[in-house]
Formats: sequence, structure tokens, C-alpha cells
Amino acid sequence: MPSNVIVGLQWGDEGKGKITDLLSKNSDYVIRYQGGNNSGHSIHVKNHRFILHLIPSGVIYSNVKCIVGPGVVVDPQSFIKEIQDLESMNIDTSKVFLAKRAHITMPYHRLLDKYQEEILEDQSIGTTHRGIGPTYEDKTARMGIRVLDLLNFKNFYQKLKYNIDFKNEIITKVYKKEPLVFESIYEEYIEYAKIIYNRIIDAVHEIHDAFHNKKKILFEGAQAMLLDINYGTYPYVTTSSPSTGGVCIGTGIPPNFLENFIGVAKAYCTRVGFGPFPTEINNEIGDVIRQKGNEYGATTKRPRRCGWLDLIALKYSCMINGINYLIITKLDVLSELKTIKLCVEYKYNGQIIKCFPANIEQGIQGVYMDFPGWEKDISHIHEYEDLPENCKKYIKFIEDYLNLEILLVSVGSERNQNIIKNKYSFFKIFA
Repeated sequence: MPSNVIVGLQWGDEGKGKITDLLSKNSDYVIRYQGGNNSGHSIHVKNHRFILHLIPSGVIYSNVKCIVGPGVVVDPQSFIKEIQDLESMNIDTSKVFLAKRAHITMPYHRLLDKYQEEILEDQSIGTTHRGIGPTYEDKTARMGIRVLDLLNFKNFYQKLKYNIDFKNEIITKVYKKEPLVFESIYEEYIEYAKIIYNRIIDAVHEIHDAFHNKKKILFEGAQAMLLDINYGTYPYVTTSSPSTGGVCIGTGIPPNFLENFIGVAKAYCTRVGFGPFPTEINNEIGDVIRQKGNEYGATTKRPRRCGWLDLIALKYSCMINGINYLIITKLDVLSELKTIKLCVEYKYNGQIIKCFPANIEQGIQGVYMDFPGWEKDISHIHEYEDLPENCKKYIKFIEDYLNLEILLVSVGSERNQNIIKNKYSFFKIFA
């Protein structure tokens, strides 16, 4: 049974949560492979809005087993609150599990994240202060604490004591802040361990068994390709690999487990925080898109920077991820615009750039093609043939530029606001 992976192709917030929810219906497993609670997936079902930070989007379906994989960093407090919030809305969370090998975000990670951003001032990255970067730093430095350590209080005590002693040296001497108190943190996390111990599993063997038993598996990440630690707009990136390559690292599977690589992109671009954004719109049109698209962070509530769809960046993301099916979201947001622009090249110091560069310099500009808008509400449309001609021309140009088939178009936040463009391929993959 082929496994599928969904990745965001821009700077995040492409609507992966909605698409994962849609595709989870016929899946046996939905597995999160990287990131932490610094991201958020929004799912709209009738009058309910579910915002997920760590738990995979398949949780809304009671038949789907959800695993927070080994490549994720887990804040237990956030995880437990998310479970409680879902249960308060009558969502069954009995099939949500944590991988033993996942690393734990501790209070000192959040503090170090905040202190480093403060000291960097205008050179800061613009993190969410959730401690994700410092957690991955400890993982790489081989001093991290894993979920499995919560199952052995003696080991947890020793590892936590070492970490807090070490981190207090940095906190007091580098940042000139008050030291952390070991006992209170230890007691806090022991209580978390008592709550989540029955959800802790050996995810690697579970996933391999599922594959060999021909279960339908859907892998989802957080953030998106242009925030990838290796191939994103470094240094304004996250500290893990949201790309399809990150699936294998973050879940312990070989590449031949994966068959369908599904990329999700908005019909325009957004970005949260600092970093280069060649197609950013700094006028009233950007404000219109922000308001119409509700472009505010699901986790942080920060307003997102808005811009035109960048086809150079999108083609690069599709190339790196090996995307064979593309999904376009929030097409309805552009419905009010008289003219819509698509970035097809970059210009820098008088030179035309046709490939996404390793380093986007300050001052790089997008070169655009203009398309007439359709100026018509499309949020109620369910068949591709019923879309306005100008809308179909916009979609066709994207497909031709990328040499890639668009599988589905989303025209609203609700589950049923989708247009399946290629029904044969869609039902072949997800039936």
C-alpha cells in the first residue's frame, strides 16, 4: 500500500491542516514527522474551528491512528492542553500517541530562545519563543531529553539535573538572568509523565508494521519547504527539515515507503516573521489579501506578510521535494482583485535570475506577468468547469510553468469547499 506525504511549498500557512484533514478520511495512520508546537494547523468543520499544534490533523476522525513521530520536539504541557481542548469538544483522542524517540522541550529551551532573540535585537530571526530551536540544538549536541526518559524517573532526574546545571551557567553568566530551580521543573514534568505515559510507543516499529500490513499512511509536517534548515531562506528558517526528505529522518522509514508527494501552496504567498520575501506587497492590496484570507498566525496570532505567488520559489520547492501532485489553496481570496500578478523571474542589480538562489540578497525584486482577475465569488463552486475563465487561465499558467498537474483547488476554509480538478488521480490515490 503506497504511503503519501503532504508538504507545504512556501513559508508555511498554506492550509496543510485542511488538506491533511481531507485526505485523512481514508487513511489508517496520520504521522507528524518534524517541528514542534510553534506551528499551527487550522481545521474548520461547520461551526467548529480546531487549531492543532502538535497532534496530527487526522485526529478529527476516530478511525485514524495519529502518531507524533521521533523527529518532532514535544512540549508536554502544550501536548496535554491540546488533548484536553479536543476532548472538551467531544473529539476522541484515544488513538493519539507519542514516539519514544521524540525530544522534549523544557522550560530552559523557551527561555534561551527568548533571551537569544532579545540580545540579537534587529539581527534576530523572529522565532515564536516556543523553544523549538534550542530543543533541536540539544538534540544535535547529544544532551537532549527524550520522551522515553519520562518512563524512568531516575534517568530523567539525572539528565534534567545535568541540563539545568549546564543551562544555568549560560542563563546567569551570558544573559545575566535568574537561574532555574531544578526541583520545581522536575516535579512539573513528573506530573506530565503520569498523564502521558500510556500514549508513549515505539513508533518506528509501529510504522513499519503498519506499512507491511498494507495500512494507508499519510505523513504530515509542520512549517514548509522555504523554512527548511538545509534548503530554505537561511538563516531565516526553522531547525528541522519540513521537506519530503525529512519524512525518512523524522519517522525512521526508508525512501521506498513513499510513493505520492503532495505539495500544498496558496494562490498567493505569505510569510510570518523576518526574512527575505521578494514578492511582498506593501500597499493596500496586501492589506486586502490579509483581511480576506485571515492571514494571522494560528499559533502566535501575528499578522502575516502577504505577497504575489512566486513561481520561481514554487518551482524550486517542487523540485527539491519531488512533488508529483500539487494542491492550490485559498484561490477564493483573490476573487475581489481586478488584476493578479504572478512572479516568473527575479531581478537583481540589473540581472535577470530565473532560478531560486541559495542566498536571496536585499533588494532582489520580482518580475511579474499580469492576469485579469475574475472578480466573482467562487467559494460556492464545486466543479472545475464552473470556474470563471480568467480563474482557469490563472491555474493553467501555474501548471504550465511548473510542468505539474494540479490535483485539487481549495476555495474556502470548510471541508466541502474544494474542487477536485483531476478526479481520476485523486480517487486513485485516496479512495
